Amino acid sequence: MTTEANYLAGRLLLAMPGMGDPRFDHAVIALVQHDADGALGVGVGAERPGLRLHALLEDLEIEPGAAPDCPVHDGGPVERQRGFVLHSADWRGKGTIDAGPLGAMSTSLEVLRAIAAGHGPVRFVIALGYAGWSAGQLDAEMRRHGWFAAQGNAEVLFDVPAAERWKAAWRAEGIDPALLSSQTGRA
Repeated sequence: MTTEANYLAGRLLLAMPGMGDPRFDHAVIALVQHDADGALGVGVGAERPGLRLHALLEDLEIEPGAAPDCPVHDGGPVERQRGFVLHSADWRGKGTIDAGPLGAMSTSLEVLRAIAAGHGPVRFVIALGYAGWSAGQLDAEMRRHGWFAAQGNAEVLFDVPAAERWKAAWRAEGIDPALLSSQTGRA
């Protein structure tokens, strides 16, 4: 009997209520890579307080130009100053990684310059930091009911405000988030 690994790249990871790690309470993670060597995802369920795209671009000495002054997301606890842009697949640059139904991810300044110039991806989410798992670590956390792997849903990622993404992703799966949250007393 052979067993084929079930990798989850391109999905939205949703923190289960009561997962035990307060850093990930109600987290939504866009899982960009997942294979035998580990996983990498970018948090898209919370914004960095007080940080917006124009300020980030100015810190990088990029004139904001055509870029909307949108929020910057808290991508995760690892390398909190490293930038990630999850975006629609209509734009590609050097090093752009396919993210399945979620679109693509770029980490170079090239994507920020393109957004500022008005010829970048049509839809995007910018985050600082990421969530990473070593080989087998995410799989073990999923067996302990720490995460739920929702379908990769570009509408939830790009069209729903960060504070509403956790609930919206559950609803897209046909699950009432109020029923989940009643376990922890938080909706």
